[in-house]
Amino acid sequence: MKVENMSNIHEIFLPQKVIVGEGAIFTLPNVLKSLARKNKLKIGLVTGETTYKVGGVLVEELVNEIGEISVWKIRDSTLETANKVADEIQDKKIEVVLGVGGGKSIDIAKYSGHRANIPAISIPLAPSHDGIASPFSSLKGTDKPYSMRTTVPYAIIADTEIISKSPRRLILSGLGDLLGKLVSVRDWALAHRLKGEYYGEYAAQLALLSAKHVLKYHEVIATGSVEGVRILVEALISSGVSMCIAGSSRPASGSEHLFAHALEMLAPGRVLHGEAVAVGTIIMLYIYGDPLWKKVKRIMKKIGLPTTAEELGLQGDILVRALSIAHAVRPERYTILGEKGLSEDAARMVLKETGIIS
Repeated sequence: MKVENMSNIHEIFLPQKVIVGEGAIFTLPNVLKSLARKNKLKIGLVTGETTYKVGGVLVEELVNEIGEISVWKIRDSTLETANKVADEIQDKKIEVVLGVGGGKSIDIAKYSGHRANIPAISIPLAPSHDGIASPFSSLKGTDKPYSMRTTVPYAIIADTEIISKSPRRLILSGLGDLLGKLVSVRDWALAHRLKGEYYGEYAAQLALLSAKHVLKYHEVIATGSVEGVRILVEALISSGVSMCIAGSSRPASGSEHLFAHALEMLAPGRVLHGEAVAVGTIIMLYIYGDPLWKKVKRIMKKIGLPTTAEELGLQGDILVRALSIAHAVRPERYTILGEKGLSEDAARMVLKETGIIS
């Protein structure tokens, strides 16, 4: 049989091992042994100064007998840093790279694994966004303010006992990132109807389920308990897997992410990604005419996620500007914002109607 349209074909790469729960980190030696082709495995560990103390030291102790380990303590997630680490990983002939920490460490580990064509293992110490399981890395200093395609983690090892000790703001940020799927899935379906873009119902529903799950269990997640963190981490992994299935970030990133990226461009380092996505979710649900925005805002306010410019620590004009330029962040990605976006007057009106600015 001859295939007429190769554009309808995409490969699905999924994590081969997902281990979640209290004490999950102690399964790492066995995971690494399954990758070893000889007596000693050359292991790379990418972490940060703080995260090395929180979990990197333990990981180093756990894998010390399995192979020769090299440690990179990064300070940022710029493309320059990522390339430097990736080059050194290739020079040292590292066979597997571990990302231990938050988004920065895991993103650079995935990027390095992709560059060196070796397995990358994601070991999150904080549940701040769904990058822990996705095939994308968010690196600064590129010509694009959004994630680039890298590699799917070979394994995800999420120790809920360790993660539950992360700052509450990071836990809430992860919840906020998942709320965005209420919009991104709708945007994806819209692009399918109006632009003929590929749309995968299963991937879409999996992403949407992660949002609905954290809406249902927001109270227990917000406590930061081991139980709540497990619910959150499993939802983050599901969202990451939806991107693996879709072959793109479409099911997990729509107009709410475009707004978040625009905000991060205008006020770099001021707001956590998941916080910006959550505010973007309120905005875009309102633009869709979905009264769900009120419930989302109410839940965010109850658990302590910022719902106003003031709570974000930003001037209202920055949010107005971010909303008016959001459509141009990824012009190839069609969303409810359309091709021309919102004027600043329209953006200001939306932000006032939703109570985000006064």
